[in-house]
Amino acid sequence: MTQNNQVPVWEDPNISVPIVPFSELRRTRLSAVKQTIRKWPVLSIVILSLLVIAGVFAKWIAPQDPYEAVLVDRLNSPVWYPDGSMKHILGVDHLGRDVLSRIIHGASVSLIISLAVISVSATVGTCLGMAAGYFGGWVDDIVMRIVELMISIPLLLIAMMAAVVYGSSLTLLVVVLSLFSWPGFARQVRAEVLRLRTADYVLIAKMTGASPTRIFAKHLFPGVLNTVIVLSTLLVGSVILSESILSFLGAGVPPPRPAWGSMVSEGRDFVTIAPWIMMFPGIAIFATVLGFNFLGDWLRDYFDPRLRQID
Repeated sequence: MTQNNQVPVWEDPNISVPIVPFSELRRTRLSAVKQTIRKWPVLSIVILSLLVIAGVFAKWIAPQDPYEAVLVDRLNSPVWYPDGSMKHILGVDHLGRDVLSRIIHGASVSLIISLAVISVSATVGTCLGMAAGYFGGWVDDIVMRIVELMISIPLLLIAMMAAVVYGSSLTLLVVVLSLFSWPGFARQVRAEVLRLRTADYVLIAKMTGASPTRIFAKHLFPGVLNTVIVLSTLLVGSVILSESILSFLGAGVPPPRPAWGSMVSEGRDFVTIAPWIMMFPGIAIFATVLGFNFLGDWLRDYFDPRLRQID
């Protein structure tokens, strides 16, 4: 008996306490975790935060000089191998360069290329898409024919030809990727503008004598901004993957500048004796593309109430 002659609940025979099975508790916890992941892209935030930190602060957080080749240390194993050391946590490549430092500096290259390509392609594609959707007629026909032409041309073929003629460079890579990225923005923005141009506020703006430039800036662009943001996020992963493929083929970032694709290409000849040379850059590519794709899917669901999951 406790104070005031009260019997504890768990000892009172007249009160039945429901017993929740362990499997049910586990299912409830998993459901709570899924709800959190659905509301916030936790995995994407973690991956992209690491990418941004590595890209912005590469000069200060990289343990070694990514360009310094120490032939005495070539093909040294990562730290968890019996002969590994803390000096080279992820091992050393065939030229004696620290793999971790080159991956960190490769993140800055990927960020620079992605931001440049997204800025150019989003600006060009949005402007042309709004013009095609708003004016229609011959403007729409010309823009859409150019879009269809660009979509039908293989990116790898043009990139390889450009690298042979002009030589590999960061500027050329940005130009080529931007040239093949803006049609996606143009098509989606055009479809949105075709829907928005018949809205009441757009028709009223026309009746009051507003110029097309003012209608674009004040009425149409805010309506397509969510679409542009989602497309930009999804395109970042594609740009990084394309840059890695072109660097792997020798038509991307010129050596000795570290790039994940070229690191994978350099490590393929040593995959049996030093798999870490190509394995860790490959993991970086996979994680980054996955993170941006998850973030793009989440933004699409967040901005579109029809796709938002409500539980």
